[in-house]
Amino acid sequence: MSIPVTVHSIHRSFLSGESNIQAVKDVSFSVKEGELVAIVGASGSGKSTLLSLLAGLDVPTSGQITILGQRIDSLTEEQRALFRRRHLGFVFQSFQLFSEYTALENVVFPLELQGILSYEEAMDAARDALVKLGLAHRLHHKPSTLSGGEQQRVAIARAFVSKPSILFADEPTGNLDQETGRVVEELFFDLQRETNTTVILVTHDLDLAQRADRVLRMSGGELREEP
Repeated sequence: MSIPVTVHSIHRSFLSGESNIQAVKDVSFSVKEGELVAIVGASGSGKSTLLSLLAGLDVPTSGQITILGQRIDSLTEEQRALFRRRHLGFVFQSFQLFSEYTALENVVFPLELQGILSYEEAMDAARDALVKLGLAHRLHHKPSTLSGGEQQRVAIARAFVSKPSILFADEPTGNLDQETGRVVEELFFDLQRETNTTVILVTHDLDLAQRADRVLRMSGGELREEP
């Protein structure tokens, strides 16, 4: 089994006035292919900063992050953006759908960016992804006409449709009520198992985290594995 994520002794600090804030302190771990790892911790513990570093949205002050054999901490911002587009998927708490696009257009967008499939193939793949998530009747609706749960299902379809090697999820059910959140959670886990996608998930929801293969806890910028 391959190891698509390896993190070695990373630190991330920020200047705040005259203070040096240590958001991530000497974190090291690895993730196996197809594994779902949950990162939990209180607000301000450093978990969202860690996720940003792993996803190449930020770079560590020191240390090494190797994703799919590539040292992403040594890439330029433009190179990291291209790497994300080609290899990574994202699900956010706030959905981050394009308001002027329909559900179908939102899901086809990352496929168009990749430029691998023809337009017709991309549309078919996007349509299939939405149908699988129970949104066959909402293909041509814009986000403003969708419920929160429907919007997050569109976001999940968009994340998985390009078959990313690694998917990062930041509080994927955080903006949903409990009942809707559990429905979306089931769909998310079903897709992850079906595609064997490697997932790194940040959540406050301990019930959600306990369904992961491993749970890592951030506290004061430091990381430890839950027993």
